Amino acid sequence: MEITRIDTGFGRWDELMALILSSFAYMDDVIDPPSSAHRLTLASLAQKAVDEIAFAAIEGEKLVGCVFLKPENGCLYVGKLAVAPGQQGKGIGRQLLTVAERVAEERRLPALRLETRIELTGNHDTFGRWGFRKTAEKSHPGFDRITFIEMQKALA
Repeated sequence: MEITRIDTGFGRWDELMALILSSFAYMDDVIDPPSSAHRLTLASLAQKAVDEIAFAAIEGEKLVGCVFLKPENGCLYVGKLAVAPGQQGKGIGRQLLTVAERVAEERRLPALRLETRIELTGNHDTFGRWGFRKTAEKSHPGFDRITFIEMQKALA
């Protein structure tokens, strides 16, 4: 498997969009509000890759994972971490997070930060095994209940 930077010459936007939507589809009847993945368009996805630092995991010719990274004050935000259904559990997500750690270290950012929905306890457990710890409980605008948690991983 190869992990490569997604840039303006990427040219596989349809496939990337399909990957994100299929890997987030299990959330559709579980989380409220719906995933922001549903608001992506091909144009906004391409712009996201310009505005952020994006990587794709490619097995042979098949796109099997991606991650979008955004430098913030004191950390690197990890977003749209997606692994194709059928490819999960093979270490692809962990390899993408290893790339995120490298990017954070290159930028002298001491931590990774991500957000995961409150309902997705399996994700909380997985990220916990990968060294992330819950740092906050938050709500989306318009909600009077906790809708997501923030997790961070301190880098040595």
